[in-house]
Amino acid sequence: MSWQKQLNGDPLPWLLEPESPGARYLAIRDLVENVTEAEISTAREAAHREGPIATILEAMNAEGYWEKEGPGYNPKYRSTVWALILLAQLGASAKEDERIARACSYLLEHGLADGGQFSASGAPSGTADCLQGNMCWALTALGYEDPRMDPAYEWMAQTVTGEGLAPNSERGAPRRYYASQCGPTFACGSNNKLPCAWGGAKVMLAFSVLPKTRRTPLIEHAIQHGVDFLFSVDPAEASYPSGFSDKPSGNWWKFGFPVFYVTDILQIAEALVGLGYGGDPRLTNALTFIREKQDEDGRWPMEYSYSGKTWVDFGPKKAPNKWVTLRALRVLKAAA
Repeated sequence: MSWQKQLNGDPLPWLLEPESPGARYLAIRDLVENVTEAEISTAREAAHREGPIATILEAMNAEGYWEKEGPGYNPKYRSTVWALILLAQLGASAKEDERIARACSYLLEHGLADGGQFSASGAPSGTADCLQGNMCWALTALGYEDPRMDPAYEWMAQTVTGEGLAPNSERGAPRRYYASQCGPTFACGSNNKLPCAWGGAKVMLAFSVLPKTRRTPLIEHAIQHGVDFLFSVDPAEASYPSGFSDKPSGNWWKFGFPVFYVTDILQIAEALVGLGYGGDPRLTNALTFIREKQDEDGRWPMEYSYSGKTWVDFGPKKAPNKWVTLRALRVLKAAA
């Protein structure tokens, strides 16, 4: 079944409204059929000149950071890490505005440890799956090319499979796990040392945008290992290990924009569809759940919001939301 036939209405005219250049660009780039490169380029230029992308870039320090010098994790959710994640989700491009490339380079200089770890502190011990996955994905999605990204992806693959990494307890080992990123299969200190699907979703999303020509055998192994984990339960039920709780977080079922480290079922689907598993029957229930959230006009509501916490507000809760709708439609189109 085509993705359009899965909709209760046609949201494209709404998404293409000129007063929302950012959403319009993503709709033209990702959803409109038979679009020309010139049309995409014009829409991309407008999205960078007006709207959320422009607002975020105007707030950047000339050196390439937001809010505070250093690795960029704090303060949430307005510092460098979060600004780059948000810019990537908005479809920003390092080739369209040199400030984006400058910010990516700044992050690699100040937030990437020598071993390939994206770090909240700048030291290898400040790494975590959600941060590693988010930043690998963001810089790749932004179109930023830098040889320092290769060891970042290799470290991420190692942490998934455990190949070549000593336990956290072996403090003298040259390559080892740490207190937060504490074991294979997305084990996380913040999840009571159990596998964390929130982190897993970010890591797998990052692998999904890495060109196949750059996937080493270790990365391919990590992808398969991660896919097996995400499909170890029905993604629609999200019954992954929940660490310090006896049930999964209710946030799994709340779709939002942007998506930082809190994760939803839609992002699990984004990662799996991006890796080519859109037609896998194990994803059927999740895709059904996604479709059932649309309203009578084929629009999805904002359910999880960072309103007032980051550079731009993206709409009120419970109201139809262009950004959430774009997320859902991209998944349904890719899985069709």
